[in-house]
Amino acid sequence: MAYFLGIDTSTTSSKALIIDERGEVIAVASSPHTLQTPKPLWSEQNPLEWWEAVSASIRSVLEKAGISGDRIAAVGLTGQMHGLVLLNDAGNVLRPAILWNDQRTQSQCDEIHQRVGKEKFIQITGNVALTGFTAPKILWVKENEPDVYAKAKHVLLPKDYVRYKLTGEYAMDKADGAGTVLFDLKKRDWSDEVLAALDIPRAWMPKTFEGTEFTGHINEEAARLTGLKAGIPVAAGGGDQAAGAVGVGAVEPGIVGLTVGTSGVVFATTPSALIEPEGRLHAFCHAVPNMWHFMGVMLSAAGSLQWYRDTLAPDMSFDELLKEAEAIHEGSEGLQFLPYLSGERTPHPDPLARGAFIGLTLRHSRAHMTRAVLEGVAFGLKDSFTLIQNAGLGKVTQVRASGGGTKGALWRQIMADVLNAELVTVNTTEGGAYGAALLAGVGTGAWNSVAEACNACIKITGSTQPKASSVDAYRKSYAIYQGLYPALKESFRALGTKI
Repeated sequence: MAYFLGIDTSTTSSKALIIDERGEVIAVASSPHTLQTPKPLWSEQNPLEWWEAVSASIRSVLEKAGISGDRIAAVGLTGQMHGLVLLNDAGNVLRPAILWNDQRTQSQCDEIHQRVGKEKFIQITGNVALTGFTAPKILWVKENEPDVYAKAKHVLLPKDYVRYKLTGEYAMDKADGAGTVLFDLKKRDWSDEVLAALDIPRAWMPKTFEGTEFTGHINEEAARLTGLKAGIPVAAGGGDQAAGAVGVGAVEPGIVGLTVGTSGVVFATTPSALIEPEGRLHAFCHAVPNMWHFMGVMLSAAGSLQWYRDTLAPDMSFDELLKEAEAIHEGSEGLQFLPYLSGERTPHPDPLARGAFIGLTLRHSRAHMTRAVLEGVAFGLKDSFTLIQNAGLGKVTQVRASGGGTKGALWRQIMADVLNAELVTVNTTEGGAYGAALLAGVGTGAWNSVAEACNACIKITGSTQPKASSVDAYRKSYAIYQGLYPALKESFRALGTKI
């Protein structure tokens, strides 16, 4: 029996997961990370802490599985996207990693658009420059820490620093490469034009690989620290969202991944490098070889319901709140909720956007407000679906749902009705780590393709079909919702510019 190891280096922890060649999860282990915020809106981590957590998690998962390290056939990697790890020529870390949720680089984003031209930048990279991405972080270091910048020789992302410690190789998958916004999206490799415009040396950027390709092998030092056998191949893998899509089987056009956690992510596989003309969607390479994807992100999805419960009904369970809301008809009798509690990202990249209940009357009860929150989040997710379909993907046939927000039957039904698509749940719950393990397995030939691996290992466990009458009702409510942000945008700004 062959076993495959998936490693997920997230912001909060490093997870190690072992699956067998049937796709069954044998064991899971994780070790926590700490987060540093040296200034307001800054977010950093020590890369050495990731390596210590990964090493501990691998040792633990092997023990839990009751197998020796030489039984692992291949390793796959995933992790938090966009973080900047700068190394010197000896491979030593030069400064703490600047993470995906760090907000210090807005002026560098503006500078990137000015240097390259915003429309041209979108056409090359598939994205606008946002503070979360890697490219503006590099410019920030150059402008604010010139001594560090002068010593830099290698640029890596978080999981690729772990790869370096495992194998001694500087390498990156194409999905995460695209997420730096230094990639030529269509060519699936670094953009010499963008790098030149930003004065970033091409030599700093590692070679990139498709998600199932091997990038190196476990070296002797890593074997000693982890319990793995030296020589085990390490697959390229993918960023957390791309690997997570593999982990739920969202690897073909028409099948969309929907993650409803604190934030909400809509992930749609595309057969070519489609680009939303205004850059309102993220367009990246997929971890699936020679595929791409669109991604829309809303910042307060299940987080909106969490805030609502904690603030207005702290003594009630989520199940009790949702039970009350079942008695309310579609549209919440004219009550709407804007879920912009943390600003917004897709389709309105506006940190000053605010949450709001709109249309309150004496008629409305707590049950109406609860249902309005559920519907408002569903409308926010539909914004991404609408952009994806208008950008050329076509009809969405199935939505593969995951995350805590999809556990309640009422919210699943509302989302199926609003999106007008079948909403299914699957048997896999480990997300990116599971997808990384599948990618490694495909690399060994255990499965002939990523699609074959997903079809063999991922099974549908539940289905929610849209109801025609509700689809029509929500179409009208959504049209009203779409007009609310434009109408309130200037009011949001007038309310204050401090985040």
